[in-house]
Amino acid sequence: MDDAERLRGGPAAAVGDPGLFEEFYRRHVDAVLRFVARRVDDPHTAADLTAEIFLAVLDSAGTYRPHLGSETAWLYGIARNVVSSERRRVARETERDRRISGRRLLEPDDIARIEDKLDAESPGRRVLAALARLPEGERAVMELIAVDQLTVTEAAAALGIRQVTARVRLHRARKALREETHCRAAQTPEASLVYVARGEA
Repeated sequence: MDDAERLRGGPAAAVGDPGLFEEFYRRHVDAVLRFVARRVDDPHTAADLTAEIFLAVLDSAGTYRPHLGSETAWLYGIARNVVSSERRRVARETERDRRISGRRLLEPDDIARIEDKLDAESPGRRVLAALARLPEGERAVMELIAVDQLTVTEAAAALGIRQVTARVRLHRARKALREETHCRAAQTPEASLVYVARGEA
């Protein structure tokens, strides 16, 4: 956690003060939107999920523990829960009905800005697709470290697991990816990205 985060009092202080919350939001909104943009490819969904993540902050601010990691790592933990919840919701409903109902209208400038973010994060989505065969626990650690650029300590905090557990899962994930990559005959863009996930690029 940097000095700016420490001096401003973190999420708990921000929830009690609209000015601090706005400052907290502005400090983290780009990182949260990038996190979401690596996982979805629709600007409306990305905007809605980003808003939901910051609404969830209001309910979860008291759970932030500075000694366990940065505000960003804590936010990524909340973001993972919000994105996972959305995926479960979509699985239960007809996609067409979901797109028609309950969507907030975006201005053309908002759509263009979010589409730029989605384009910029397309390599991250390809990495996530390459990680899809890993078991959930290993995939979660690898996503946060290789795609979202958290440290092992921060990834462990975001997932609510011990650091040693995160390291073991990371080792297993890299080993599985290494074996999968060696089995491929031709180099594809996804295979190149796997080298990053394996920690070799």
